Amino acid sequence: GLAAFRAFLKTEFSEENLEFWLACEDFKKTRSAAKLASKAQRIFEEFIDVQAPREVNIDFQTRELTRRNVQEPSLSCFDQAQGKVHSLMEKDSYPRFLRSKIYTDLLSQTQRRLS
Repeated sequence: GLAAFRAFLKTEFSEENLEFWLACEDFKKTRSAAKLASKAQRIFEEFIDVQAPREVNIDFQTRELTRRNVQEPSLSCFDQAQGKVHSLMEKDSYPRFLRSKIYTDLLSQTQRRLS
């Protein structure tokens, strides 16, 4: 399912949303304080910063809050940005995915295997 959703997002040029969400989930598992700052900076530079290579679509206030949070990183420093991206996928990308050929093909394959 995850691979199919990722493939769908690539066709819509919005796979950075899922990649950011997954990076945040991985970040929350960080147990080393030494790694926390470097991981937070990498995620910020890759997904949040203006003109980031894989910039996610979030509002200015969320971007600035996240910028401040990353300066003193904690496991929750990306929570608001992650929530916005999750909401965007939930309300926009995911419903389209459920109507896509990628999903209907996956569903057909799964049903054939179960028969």
